[in-house]
Amino acid sequence: MTGLETFAELLARVGASQGAAALVSEEELSRWPATAVRVLKSQKLLVRASPAASVVCPGCEQECTMPVHTLPARHRQGASFVVCDKRDDINRVAVPAERLRQWRCGAEAVCAFIAQSLGLRPESHRSIGAGLWELGIVAGNKRSQMLCLRANGELELVAGDNSVPLAELVRDGAGSYGVDNARVRQLVDTATTGDSRYTPSNARREARKLETQALRERWRKEYRALKKRRSGMSDVWYSQQIARMGIAESRSAETIRKHMKG
Repeated sequence: MTGLETFAELLARVGASQGAAALVSEEELSRWPATAVRVLKSQKLLVRASPAASVVCPGCEQECTMPVHTLPARHRQGASFVVCDKRDDINRVAVPAERLRQWRCGAEAVCAFIAQSLGLRPESHRSIGAGLWELGIVAGNKRSQMLCLRANGELELVAGDNSVPLAELVRDGAGSYGVDNARVRQLVDTATTGDSRYTPSNARREARKLETQALRERWRKEYRALKKRRSGMSDVWYSQQIARMGIAESRSAETIRKHMKG
């Protein structure tokens, strides 16, 4: 996975969460390119989050997701565990502290990143509705237009009736990520003005929604087929199998897990 692919994966998770914070475990980060992770942290696109409240139990091969219990601070460090209620030969399973460490990225961090890349005032971005943030006025070569970030299954930059997936505009610079200013100016110049500046055409939005629904239905169909062939496995296991298939379309196992049972 390249640095840009790593960043695109992070943006996809925030988009799938409708702008809410996406969480990435320390264990998963260790499998991402080290340079990309270092840059994402330095640009505050990944910040330390509270310890995970649930983990995949390490007690057996079933990989069940279980809530974590942690003893009060007066007890020895690392006294976190899960309690297995699936098998008679397993009860309390210790969970190392490093397995609970996780990092977060949300829409506010992405807005700050875009504002810095485009030279907008950091305080200019604000939420104006569910899944929509104003970033500020951006000047193109022909006109100026309000630029917005929208989370609607994916993160998009919106100007007038035009929108572009944010991941397509990210560039990898010398030790940092940024947004392609020329592409943003082109987005602004080709946008219409007026009240429709925040909302792309209904036809395009509905087509995108139908594509997303069809993709998730393919995940659900494969999930049901896997359960018939391998019953009793955890949801994490099923989502990981689907993530390796073409129908995943580069979505993460965590994103698939959230929608494969809907």
